[in-house]
Amino acid sequence: MMSGQPIILLREGSERETGNQVQFKNIAAARAVADALRSTLGPKGVDKMLVDSLGDVVITNDGATILKEIDIEHPAAKMVVEVAKTQDEECGDGTTTAVVLAGELLKRSENLIAQKVHPTVIVNGFRLASNKAIKILEELAMKVDPDDLDMLKDIALTAMSGKAIGEAKNHLADIAVKAVRPIAEETDGKWRVDIDNIKVEKKHGGSILDTELIDGVILDKERVHPKMPKFIVDCKIALVDFALEVKKTEVSAEIQIKDPKLIQKFLDEEENTLKGYVEKIKKSGANVVFCQKGIDDLAQHYLAKEGMFAIRRAKKSDMEKLARATSGKIVNTLDDLTENELGVAKKVEEKKVGDSEFTFVTGCKKKKSLSIIVRGGTEHVVDEVERALHDALKVVGVAIEEQKMVAGGGSLEIEIGLKLKKYATTVGGREQLAIEAFARAMDIIPWSLSENAGLDTIDTLIKLKSQHEIDENNKYLGVDVFTGEPKDMLKERVIEPLKVKRHAILAATDVASMILRIDDVIASKKTDMPPGGGGMPPGGGMGGMGGMPPGMM
Repeated sequence: MMSGQPIILLREGSERETGNQVQFKNIAAARAVADALRSTLGPKGVDKMLVDSLGDVVITNDGATILKEIDIEHPAAKMVVEVAKTQDEECGDGTTTAVVLAGELLKRSENLIAQKVHPTVIVNGFRLASNKAIKILEELAMKVDPDDLDMLKDIALTAMSGKAIGEAKNHLADIAVKAVRPIAEETDGKWRVDIDNIKVEKKHGGSILDTELIDGVILDKERVHPKMPKFIVDCKIALVDFALEVKKTEVSAEIQIKDPKLIQKFLDEEENTLKGYVEKIKKSGANVVFCQKGIDDLAQHYLAKEGMFAIRRAKKSDMEKLARATSGKIVNTLDDLTENELGVAKKVEEKKVGDSEFTFVTGCKKKKSLSIIVRGGTEHVVDEVERALHDALKVVGVAIEEQKMVAGGGSLEIEIGLKLKKYATTVGGREQLAIEAFARAMDIIPWSLSENAGLDTIDTLIKLKSQHEIDENNKYLGVDVFTGEPKDMLKERVIEPLKVKRHAILAATDVASMILRIDDVIASKKTDMPPGGGGMPPGGGMGGMGGMPPGMM
């Protein structure tokens, strides 16, 4: 206010909210997302059915998939969605844990804000608590041997425990371990796993147990000509990023021909060009051609005549996988194609899977590219199996890379919560309240596991905490969702990579801290452009003072 005249900074129609009311609204939005996901946590978690505007249905209990599919509008809720996204990209598992933990941290913060504890103090307390929690995690972590296939399988089984795949989980866990272990590379004492080297193809029909690992690369393509052989052994593979077609001119042009004989010359020249392409491929010694671009009908005929197997319009990602697996090189022109550029495989074969033809490239020179063909009764089942496999492949890769694991089943969260309460008393001040709130928030994981299993949550937590406090050796006791009794999660083989838990705690702390620090939300009004464009809002020009709202002068 200046001399009683209000100064208006925002465009007319803009909205602004400040103070604790903003924080409470943001917390409510973030908690709504967490509450929606909480029932999917654990082996007894339920699924969600998501129906989009076109009527397409997705049935899953994968946290990242659920949040990706639903159309969230609130900006604070979108921040929580980002937590699930980054957790899925980094670790492949723990998305629901990260979101649920973030929601519980915000719920505990709401009580502190109501008690006049400043958000900055809460954020500082959360930072101290998360740093201490990570140290406790490191102390509880155990070594993973990359060659211990049984332990890697247990890690895969834990990641898939909540998926609707029934008795097939053992079969899928075996596939995950057998797929990841060969592509793991050790350089300078560090392991690296790129699961993009594992190609997953989906085909509904059959049962989940028909899912199989292929020692090589599968392409969702069939040979381009019916007279080509259905399979070739001792393959020399040409990987061509070049169209085996007559080139079209870049500009429009007309050629007038008066003599009919010249037309035949044009056609003969086209034929000779295509024949020349095939001769160059034959000269290199290749008997299989994978082309990233098109292959002319006439070129297909000549390739078939030479007894070659050819595929056209292969995906770039498939070509790269083929190059890695066969040790071949992708060439951009046939002049570069020599015997040195050819890939090697024992067999290339066209097989029918369901009602579609697939090309299998097996017996590759290097086992750096593998494929999994996922089967299931319906498309929805196949999609969920693929998501389960993705989680399993990712966590096995993470476990090999970091070589550290921790117990699951809520045992870690109980242990961290108890130790944080003791740590809070050493910090003192108002930060102590925030650390204690963080410790109580950790209980949400074992609470949700027991709640989703239909157990008495209060009794379960009391039993677990008392057992953890009685004896230091009980630090691995967690929720057995089948009996309701505390059990040693290591003996039950419920184990997870350390990175999954660490990233979930850090990501949840980061998003909760960011939401708590917001005390002002300014929402701009969308400007309607006048018909015909021009970039000026309605009422522009001198008459409207350049579109400025009244009171700006």
